[in-house]
Amino acid sequence: MKLSIVMPVLNEAGSIEDALRALGPLRRRGVEVVVADGGSSDATVALARPLADIVIAAPRGRGIQMNAGAAASGGEVLLFLHADTRLPPQADALIRDGFARSGCRSGRFWGRFDIRIAGAHPLFSIIAAAMNLRSRITGIATGDQAIFMSRAAFGPGFPDIALMEDIAMTKRLKRSGPPLCIAAPAVTSGRRWEKHGVMRTILLMWWLRLAYFLGANPTWLARSYGYVPRQS
Repeated sequence: MKLSIVMPVLNEAGSIEDALRALGPLRRRGVEVVVADGGSSDATVALARPLADIVIAAPRGRGIQMNAGAAASGGEVLLFLHADTRLPPQADALIRDGFARSGCRSGRFWGRFDIRIAGAHPLFSIIAAAMNLRSRITGIATGDQAIFMSRAAFGPGFPDIALMEDIAMTKRLKRSGPPLCIAAPAVTSGRRWEKHGVMRTILLMWWLRLAYFLGANPTWLARSYGYVPRQS
């Protein structure tokens, strides 16, 4: 069961080398690493090439970049990883063993990792615990949790929307069954919370998810989040 890791990036020159070096042990065990660049204006692509198996260019937008990376990959299982998230060292074995234990015979399986937030803020452990619990209860996962799935479950891929593509994708995946929840945590950077303020970021994310649930346009939500979507 070959695993391909797809990493969508945009202007990550300051962190891309560390992110890809962290995947080195997995690559040496046969895991494929695909970087899907959304038009970086810095040195991201040049820095990524020596440290990844495949580096491709794609239109900007996390969903469409991840779809392009999946199309370029050769794995039977696809894992989508943010550049600021680090997998547990034995992520490949954890996925393989979890799939074997699940007894899934259809070939359509998916899952995600629990999350831990790196940083010294005392609320980070509470935020992570709440995210993990919410995900186990609802069966919905976010991109920070390193979502993975069989190629059969991937189907048409992520929707090309400006925000909440991970929520939309996992809502669809739920129809094929509940996620495999791996307790070994992926560690994600606390930089966005620290940059904008922890409580402010928590409240903003709650509001964005509620608005999306109530039918708000993802492009409008993205602008509220501070992200300017590409012009179509």
